[in-house]
Amino acid sequence: MIAPFQLLLPGRILFGRGEAAKTAGLAAAFGPRVLLVHGRDAGRAAWLRADLDRAGSGVQALTCATEPDLPMLEAALARGRVFAPDVVIGLGGGAVLDLAKALAALIPATGAVADHLEGVGQGLPLTQGPLPFIAVPTTSGTGAEATKNAVINVPAQRRKVSLRDDRMMARLAIVDPALTDGCPRGVTLASGLDALTQVIEPYLCNRANPGTDALARAAIPVALAALPALMQGEDAAARDAMAWVSLSGGIALANAGLGAVHGLAGVIGGMTGAAHGAICGTLLPFVIAANRAAVPPGPIAERLAEMDAMLSAAFGGGPGTEALHRWSRRNGLPGLSALGLDAGDHGRVAAAAVAASSMKANPVVLSEAVLQAVLRAAG
Repeated sequence: MIAPFQLLLPGRILFGRGEAAKTAGLAAAFGPRVLLVHGRDAGRAAWLRADLDRAGSGVQALTCATEPDLPMLEAALARGRVFAPDVVIGLGGGAVLDLAKALAALIPATGAVADHLEGVGQGLPLTQGPLPFIAVPTTSGTGAEATKNAVINVPAQRRKVSLRDDRMMARLAIVDPALTDGCPRGVTLASGLDALTQVIEPYLCNRANPGTDALARAAIPVALAALPALMQGEDAAARDAMAWVSLSGGIALANAGLGAVHGLAGVIGGMTGAAHGAICGTLLPFVIAANRAAVPPGPIAERLAEMDAMLSAAFGGGPGTEALHRWSRRNGLPGLSALGLDAGDHGRVAAAAVAASSMKANPVVLSEAVLQAVLRAAG
């Protein structure tokens, strides 16, 4: 018997090379005033700005040069409310999509931003429905085009937390793998390992359901083939594959959850400012190993054994988690100390991570001592 479950999805998904060309025309259906959030290099958004101009849209552009933090969000929110857009478009990586998604959610809202943040605020639901949000990712990693939360760094607390509401799901997600072509090798590695993590953790977590299993289990071997191919050189087919993995991971995590990798990563990212994907990739093999050592016999233990076998086959034999760790280091992924985490902070990270929302979906409870051992191993 299959237990009841539900899947929350973007209102519409377009996937494929060339699909991004439809963005401006589809945005016009939501209204003439467009808030466009893009990355550090405004030139990479020039094509969309030109398309929107030709479509007759009035455009206010905002730059998201780093992972969004609370002061950045509050400043952007003030500008966005003055502009009063009909629709918000995010064109960029996960940081850009998070900022755009948060702006779409909060421009109509009342009250302080912090009221709606989990962990450091009250986590209150939105007071008004969000503006329409269109997500156009240019990296394959976070799956933010298909999630119902935005990750915001709170510098005063040295933590990354989520703004979350089911209504924050994109009205339209346009996943065009051509936008990821030529992504720098280091970014490809870190974001690709993030995408891999985000199909592995929902498959192993305690909230997995048949819908998320179908996506995650099918995407894992796709990632395990495509990511090594991209480390060898530019490969359009592998870019397409990783874009699909990233989208699948976003849907899976939004509907099942994640685990200890992300429970730790949110704390580490807030403390160090290091790239989220690099942190996740560094932690992944050691969290899988810790879960495998702690979980009792049963279906999750079988999935963990399956995962170890798949990692072993993909990354050179031997225990799969060790093979993944060796492969990642050979390809330039830094350890936690190189990412800025001091060994003296391991205790604080572990203590904070225990209470993280992602940790609640981990397949087994991991003690602070075990989490500190993971941090040491990943250093």
